[in-house]
Amino acid sequence: MNEQLQQLHNHLDLATIDENTFETKHQNEGWRQIFGGQVLAQALLAASRTVPSERQPHSLHAYFLRPGDMKEKISFQVDRLRDGKSFSTRRVTAMQHGAAILNLATSFQVSEPGLSHQIAMPEVQAPEDCLTRAQLAEKYKDSMPAEMLKRAARPFAIDMRPVEPENFMQAEKRAPNRMVWIRVNETLPKDYPWHIHMLAYASDMTLLETSLRPHGVSMFTPNLQIASLDHSMWFHRPTRMDEWLLYVQDSPSSSAARGFSRGSIFSRTGELLVSVAQEGLIRMREPKP
Repeated sequence: MNEQLQQLHNHLDLATIDENTFETKHQNEGWRQIFGGQVLAQALLAASRTVPSERQPHSLHAYFLRPGDMKEKISFQVDRLRDGKSFSTRRVTAMQHGAAILNLATSFQVSEPGLSHQIAMPEVQAPEDCLTRAQLAEKYKDSMPAEMLKRAARPFAIDMRPVEPENFMQAEKRAPNRMVWIRVNETLPKDYPWHIHMLAYASDMTLLETSLRPHGVSMFTPNLQIASLDHSMWFHRPTRMDEWLLYVQDSPSSSAARGFSRGSIFSRTGELLVSVAQEGLIRMREPKP
């Protein structure tokens, strides 16, 4: 693995305490508080370690309960709710300082054939024709603080390329939808087991921000309090994170200081691989005197 992918792998990896308890091994990832996608992916990884490898996740539903402490290890307690002939169900609680920071329910299924249909993927420009993170940072560098510019320009394990580039430091009112190409920036082994977990990590990166677009604000707008509240995913077809995936997002509604967003993740060849839904806090606070 390259340095950035190895670092992300280390962020997600877990130590086994006993057959149902796991713990973070390395430092947490985030900015001021732990990135929610990290805890989501780790909770799914903890659950995956309690089921046979032939059973893969088909859905997960999580609540983010408290902000994560960047300096503290996270423990994951897995409850083995049921093991049937085709499905296994698990509940995972992520803990810090004796309190839950995330609660996740997930279900696994053995592979089997069945009826199949899907919606069509939108026609968009190829990822090679979209701006990289570094190119976006260069494009908008005059409006970005030095610390943010440094973070935006540095190499990252997941290559994210918005179909429609925008300047988050100078947000404009836009339609409540967006599309982003994503993939890890290295070819992974054929039998690499963490594709779904890496995708769970990445799925939390841009989704909630879609609900901000109609209001002309971004996650960097002063007086905006923003945080993921819950997150659900349905895994329809096998996924590889080292191939380009199109993350199509829309936000049907925001109200009561909450924004609701949905996502459809397609392979480059047009297969619908994953569906995502999330609600988050988007609270505008009164400016301090």
